Amino acid sequence: MKEKVLNQLKKILMPGTDTNVVAGGLISDIVIDGSKVIFSITVPKNMENRLGGLQQQAEAGVLKIDGVETVLVVLTAERTAPPPPKPAPKLSRKPDRPVGPDMRPEAGAIPGVKAVLAVASGKGGVGKSTTSVNLALGLRSLGLKVGLLDADIYGPSIPRLMGITERPEIRNDRIIPIDKYQVKVMSMGFLMDEEAPVIWRGPMVTSALMQMVREVEWGELDILVIDMPPGTGDTQLTIAQQVPLVGSVIVSTPQDLALIDARKGLKMFKSVDVPILGIIENMSTFICPHCGESSDIFGHGGAQEEAAKLDVMFLGAVPLHMDIRHFSDQGTPVVVVEPDGPHAAIYKSIALKVATLLDNKD
Repeated sequence: MKEKVLNQLKKILMPGTDTNVVAGGLISDIVIDGSKVIFSITVPKNMENRLGGLQQQAEAGVLKIDGVETVLVVLTAERTAPPPPKPAPKLSRKPDRPVGPDMRPEAGAIPGVKAVLAVASGKGGVGKSTTSVNLALGLRSLGLKVGLLDADIYGPSIPRLMGITERPEIRNDRIIPIDKYQVKVMSMGFLMDEEAPVIWRGPMVTSALMQMVREVEWGELDILVIDMPPGTGDTQLTIAQQVPLVGSVIVSTPQDLALIDARKGLKMFKSVDVPILGIIENMSTFICPHCGESSDIFGHGGAQEEAAKLDVMFLGAVPLHMDIRHFSDQGTPVVVVEPDGPHAAIYKSIALKVATLLDNKD
């Protein structure tokens, strides 16, 4: 199959030359997963303004191959030097970041989306994706039009948590998100096998992520919730700088180790002027399904204390409970399957606080 893909791509010439994109070394990272083909096109700096329909030609060509149903082409650009500084830059004098010119790229608005909220954590395994799903559904229960973007390219969890197995359609070069539980959802997991590893370089990941943000037909949304990947690396920084975030929510367990990483995530958002709406303490306490007794496996109240120290709102505590885990694994989030239950009430309370904070920013 890979040879067939290369043969099709050899028919596409680099704009203004007699050299095809394969011979020119523009094609890399070809990933074949059943009927899906994903690859990147690296664009030299001297061709950035002459792309033409290169991406569309590549997609159309590979789709002609028998057995290929989905093609995702990621454009990456070489950069040999940072852009020149803006004239007469303003100096930052905030004590929590160094004084100097603001060299960050300006964020571009997403058409039709009124507000973009990031749900983040400093480390993995704290239940961030489960929180993102139930928070999005909690916001939907308030009557808001909500979208959910799974930004964790390497380990997308949203398809499983939302019980989505179908593939998104592409209409007029725009990706149509999956509508589930009245929430518009997009994830790289829709385009790949659940057990297939994503072996991509950093620039390819960030380019794919920006395409999911910009090339998805979100329609009219009151809020787009982004389930951020764990950590504070290049992907997180790209989202914070290039997506117009109105705020972020930090998810952490009460454990000291998780709180250390949560502080890093919080400081990253502060350094790029993204407001911190608050902190959620997940797995706050374990409730035994047999006797109903509570056990503080990871400690208790640590995130609430951290919120007080950092002068941000404590949005709520979510217990570690079998029902939340069970319904999540089944793809039927607890806010949907038990909308009047005690756990749904916690997520809806958090959603109401978040919606109120966002409304006050208008």
